[in-house]
Amino acid sequence: MTNKITIAIDGFSSTGKSTVAKQLAKHLGYVYVDTGAMYRAVTYFAMEQGFVSSEIFNKSDLIAKLPEINISFKFNQQLGFAEVYLNNENIEKAIRSLDVSNLVSKVAAVSEVRKKLVEQQQKLGKDKGVVMDGRDIGTVVFPDAELKLFMTASAETRAERRFKELIGRGDNVSYQAVLKNVQERDYIDTHREDSPLVKAHDAIEIDNSNMSLEEQFQVILKLVNNKINTA
Repeated sequence: MTNKITIAIDGFSSTGKSTVAKQLAKHLGYVYVDTGAMYRAVTYFAMEQGFVSSEIFNKSDLIAKLPEINISFKFNQQLGFAEVYLNNENIEKAIRSLDVSNLVSKVAAVSEVRKKLVEQQQKLGKDKGVVMDGRDIGTVVFPDAELKLFMTASAETRAERRFKELIGRGDNVSYQAVLKNVQERDYIDTHREDSPLVKAHDAIEIDNSNMSLEEQFQVILKLVNNKINTA
């Protein structure tokens, strides 16, 4: 029987972490957990409650309401991946908007939010055989993960990818607005006090600025197989 390992994928926004994590999970028959979607779900909740906007952020109100937030993933057979639910409501499309992207790093910087979600993430991955992507998976959630990857690419490359994705969904956005969002999120993610985005000392860095999705998948799959064979 093949040894099951924990695969932790960290990195900057729009580096394709979720894409390769989904590919790996499907190929290996592992569970995939999109932790970024969990932070987006809390952000969406805070926006809906009027706790956060570009002008305000009532952290104490959000913290008080955290026990009322229930995030779950339900597999959609037609789409081939698990969609995000907030209190039993499908919010998969709603959380991918630029509005949510502009506020998620603020919400993710709140220690109480991180504590709640990290506990959930650790439960989801306790039996190994999991691929999890985010900002602090290899440093905080699973510091003992057998394989840690750190994804990076230039801000311009990432903004271009995100811009095409949003336009493809029918969103009305400009490339400059997306680039600004990417740069601002990079700054907040790397400068927050609680669990800032850093490369774990034992993580393997993957710069995919000039890689196709298939090239990236093959490079990472080789690393995964090496780890599984030596686990």
